Amino acid sequence: MPSTRTTFLVLAAGSAAFAMLQSLVTPVLPVIQDRLGTSQNAVTWVMTANLLSAAIFTPILGRVGDAAGKDRVLAAVMWILAAGCLVAALAPNIGVLIAGRALQGVAGAVYPLAYGIIRDEYPPERVAAGVGGISAVIAAGGGLGIVLAGPVTGTLGYTWLFWIPMAVSAAGALAVHLFVPASPVRTGARFGPSAALLLAAWPVCLLLAVGRGPERGWGSPVVLGLFLAAAVLLAAWLVAESRAANPLIDLRVFRLPAVRRTNLVALLFGGGQFALFTFLPQFLQTPADAGYGFGATVTEAGLLLLPMLAAMFAAGLLTGRLQKVADAKAQLFAGSVLTVAAFAALAFAHDAPWQAALAAAVFGVGLGTALPAMTNLIVGNVPAEQAGAASGMNANMRTIGGAIGAALVGAVVTARPAVGGHPPESGYASGFLLLAAVAVAAAATTLLIPRARPRAGEPPTEAGRAGARDRTA
Repeated sequence: MPSTRTTFLVLAAGSAAFAMLQSLVTPVLPVIQDRLGTSQNAVTWVMTANLLSAAIFTPILGRVGDAAGKDRVLAAVMWILAAGCLVAALAPNIGVLIAGRALQGVAGAVYPLAYGIIRDEYPPERVAAGVGGISAVIAAGGGLGIVLAGPVTGTLGYTWLFWIPMAVSAAGALAVHLFVPASPVRTGARFGPSAALLLAAWPVCLLLAVGRGPERGWGSPVVLGLFLAAAVLLAAWLVAESRAANPLIDLRVFRLPAVRRTNLVALLFGGGQFALFTFLPQFLQTPADAGYGFGATVTEAGLLLLPMLAAMFAAGLLTGRLQKVADAKAQLFAGSVLTVAAFAALAFAHDAPWQAALAAAVFGVGLGTALPAMTNLIVGNVPAEQAGAASGMNANMRTIGGAIGAALVGAVVTARPAVGGHPPESGYASGFLLLAAVAVAAAATTLLIPRARPRAGEPPTEAGRAGARDRTA
């Protein structure tokens, strides 16, 4: 019987591989555009395809794992991730590269599957620490992608941004087969394809609308039509799920105040996280003759963000161990407040590299504290058979928030005329202020999340599970 430590290491490897791939290509999109001889509009689909695929498959495969066995589904998505990396590494043109990135997005399901396995395999008193550890790996993996992108591309070429994760993913898939125990908790229930199609369709329409908005104009017929389609499909999915005998996602769980409000916080945090990962490296790489920025190379920008990476990892490891001192709600609030401080600092004090690095480190502590807290709030408030689907939807909310946040901040940064081919400094300052306001909203929403209360005769760590059965909106 594999130890929980071995299981954790396997889950951490898979989570880190996908987290790195989400951010790894962002700093080198101009290099990819040049090497493949494509347009800027086309190369943005390298990121968009990955986000759309993750938005579709993360909650669906999380639910499939609940029904068919999390270990089996995790092994499958790790093999798909390896295949996506292989396709991307060998891609002769931008179309094939985009297809490979879409395949990689399927592995977004690694997050809910990993959290669900921890809940199944760990004793109750260690679940929070296990979730915190995986969340630390996810947060640090995203930062590590930005840090490694420059050195890997500069020394080996951009295709190695896919060869290395392919090897890690393939090894991780084998390790899942060998060391992750079979899921002891399964629902066994089947759900209809219409629910899966509707759940996939509305986020895709929403993300396409957000992605096309800056390019076509927010009031264009195409963008407005996509927003309308997203609203209609969301309503159709909610109706279909509420009437289904075996719903893909039990909506009674999502009516719980703790789950509903934590998902809203995830949406807001995702906006800040993805926007920072996208625009702070661009700010650092802006030539100093633009009146701001430091003219950093991709590698130098990554090194400036190294304190953020270390802070994320350290904070994530500590959150589970601090659960007895500060519960998940308190940790989520603290993480939100720290991100407010980080974005405000970036808006008003960015004249020296150390200022940007310090603000990024503060953000790293905030994100590393908040991510495991969000997951613990979700996992602790739903029945075991819904853990994969519920944590998958929470991860999906961060993905959707990330796409919205990046698009909105991009619109703010570029709203004023460029100076020497670069956005004006005031554009970045306004963008960081917008993110600070979003973080304030996240902190305020956190205060509205109810604390789980144990029922008579139940230990505190089981309170959320009882609440998921009994509490209503």
